[in-house]
Amino acid sequence: MIERPILLVMAKAPRLGLGKSRLAAQIGRVEAWRINRALQARTLREACDPRWGAVLCVTPDRAVALDLPEIWPRRLRRISQGRGDLGAKLARTLAPYRNVAVIGADCPAISRAHIAAAFAALRRAPFAIGPAEDGGFWLFAARNGAAAAPAMQNVRWSSEHTAADVIRNLAPQRVARLATLWDVDVAADLTRAQRSAVRVSSGV
Repeated sequence: MIERPILLVMAKAPRLGLGKSRLAAQIGRVEAWRINRALQARTLREACDPRWGAVLCVTPDRAVALDLPEIWPRRLRRISQGRGDLGAKLARTLAPYRNVAVIGADCPAISRAHIAAAFAALRRAPFAIGPAEDGGFWLFAARNGAAAAPAMQNVRWSSEHTAADVIRNLAPQRVARLATLWDVDVAADLTRAQRSAVRVSSGV
């Protein structure tokens, strides 16, 4: 029997003042917190699909025990991201799995179709990446998570070079490129979401 692919969703506990610092500086901590909750809820609705298994990877570690059913579905398996920078967390999270993809929780345009396309891309290349307009990536996928883990080292995280560094570490010819999407980091991104008819409500 062929095992289902695994989708890992990296998320910070949606607490007031935790995460979305640039957005909070522009629209206030409370509204940024509400938007963060809405983004996470929307992402997890798209992440749950019978074609793959979804795992919620949370930080801080104690957030594994949080009860947030309106945002984090109780049926989802949870694991902690552990210590270290984003590269260390991604390497540790990816390593145990095969046919695995990882996403964040702040890309309002992501859909089940995008996720399915990433797993399909692994049929033609050992790795796949969904670039973000700011130079990062909204999805990374690998046939073998352990083989991908070393590529998370020596990466300039949270910069315009992030995706390029990961691709360089893996060798460009081994990486399938997916659609370019964008994250919500600043207030202008919320306006863009509204114009694109992507629903990001702070009422969650």
